[in-house]
Amino acid sequence: MCDELTAADNDRALAAFSRREFGAGVAAAAAVIALPIPANAFAITGRDVVIKTPDGECDAYFVAPAGGKHPAVLVWPDIMGLRPAFRQMADRLAQSGYAVLTVNPFYRSAKAPYHAPGDTPDSAKIREQAFEWRKLITADAAVRDAIAFIAFIDKQKETDTKRGVGTTGYCMGGPLTMRTAAAVPNRVRAGASFHGGGLATDAPDSPHLLVPKMKASYLFAVAANDDERNPAEKEKVREAFAAAKLPAEIEVYAGANHGWCPPDSRAYNQAQAERAWERLLVLLKGAL
Repeated sequence: MCDELTAADNDRALAAFSRREFGAGVAAAAAVIALPIPANAFAITGRDVVIKTPDGECDAYFVAPAGGKHPAVLVWPDIMGLRPAFRQMADRLAQSGYAVLTVNPFYRSAKAPYHAPGDTPDSAKIREQAFEWRKLITADAAVRDAIAFIAFIDKQKETDTKRGVGTTGYCMGGPLTMRTAAAVPNRVRAGASFHGGGLATDAPDSPHLLVPKMKASYLFAVAANDDERNPAEKEKVREAFAAAKLPAEIEVYAGANHGWCPPDSRAYNQAQAERAWERLLVLLKGAL
């Protein structure tokens, strides 16, 4: 993988993120909408953890059912990073029977939380900060992270290592799930991208070119306005999975704009977010 080309790819993707996620996007100071508790929810326990990687120490949140061993899921947050909304989403997934690790993707630059009260995602300060921090997550860096994160997951007493690992990603996290699935194919058996950006680009290290290295079934939940901007992207992804003979559910969610899944987003669409969540549970149950 070429870091120089990856950096250029990152810049293009970030330009799109700034127009969509910062314009419509996640409200850092907004209250987090309470998510429904699953029927027959597991009692859960969560803890803050630190993961050693080749590039430093990553702060993260690990949560799992209070007893037994369970299939694991690695969560890559969106460009606003690890925050209460993603902790709540992790708790909900754990209540459904999964051991969940949600990472701070920007650990090379700052520990979470990195936003002060009153900061908004459309401010110049937050935008410039995200642009700079995101540049450090090159394709090679993402692979190093993925390997370290999966290794950490497998060492936790709550993880059932006899079953596969899933990975989910939001916004910039979408392509990071693909790099994870390609980096650790013998462990990652399910991946899900929600309003992901930069899934298929013209760069030689585009995430969709990694599909032949994967063994994961996939869910791609596409925002309607993302698809309007780049309708060919989902088709490139679809063709890549078909050629590799890997199952992939790819759907444009009508009326759902970029950022519609996290419950602290200004674009949050509860009906479509719940539908995407149910499709995620179907994927994980079948693949793990």
